Amino acid sequence: MEFQFNHNGQAYTFESTLFHDLSTPIRNGSENVNAYYLEDPKFEPFKAGGFVGSVTQGGACNCEDITFNAHGNGTHTECVGHISDGGQTINACLKDFTTMALVVTISPEHLDNGDQVLLKESLAHYDLNSVDSLVIRTLPNSPNKLTRRYSGTNPTYLSPDFTALLATHNIKHLIVDLPSVDREEDGGLLKAHHAFWQYPENPRMSSTITELAYITDEVADGHYLLQIQIAAFESDASPSKPILYPLTKI
Repeated sequence: MEFQFNHNGQAYTFESTLFHDLSTPIRNGSENVNAYYLEDPKFEPFKAGGFVGSVTQGGACNCEDITFNAHGNGTHTECVGHISDGGQTINACLKDFTTMALVVTISPEHLDNGDQVLLKESLAHYDLNSVDSLVIRTLPNSPNKLTRRYSGTNPTYLSPDFTALLATHNIKHLIVDLPSVDREEDGGLLKAHHAFWQYPENPRMSSTITELAYITDEVADGHYLLQIQIAAFESDASPSKPILYPLTKI
């Protein structure tokens, strides 16, 4: 089905059946992306009395208990409640599920201490005022991001100046293919998170950060319609499914 919309005076069309899914699946066991030393997801048949929630084990239907942690077991979208004491939830904070997005590919800078960081200078040539969301693909890029074990590897992260710049340009939704916008071990400061949400000085309550996405090389840099799909968790984060729709100007 084809849809048409206008953004900043420009008309676009997109086809609902043509899209790029940026989410990493959450499976039972160890064949998942994993970070922060969290346990792997567990999918287990529910059992009660004589009932077993597994057709292969003789049950009438499949009914699984699933244990996971959104922050390290797959693509997830989080709200300011991730760093606040106000109890904000992603289900309440995420208001605009569909926005104009810009996809960019960035190579991290290598610091003297061995860290790899995205600096605000890498955004100098992009018009951030024309979009509501930013999707970042970091280099190098490969399918092993779908199953990479990040714990203890000090993966690439974003500088606080980088995320502060996004807040200045009112980027509401940030999507990255990293386990966190902050350094793996930073003493609990989470400076990039704070800078993006402008917390606690001027909290951007409806803004979100999506981490552990995967943007294939088939997705060209440029403008897309972004849709963020979440489960209705009253928690600071939810597993999510960011979808990009290629656009055609008309």
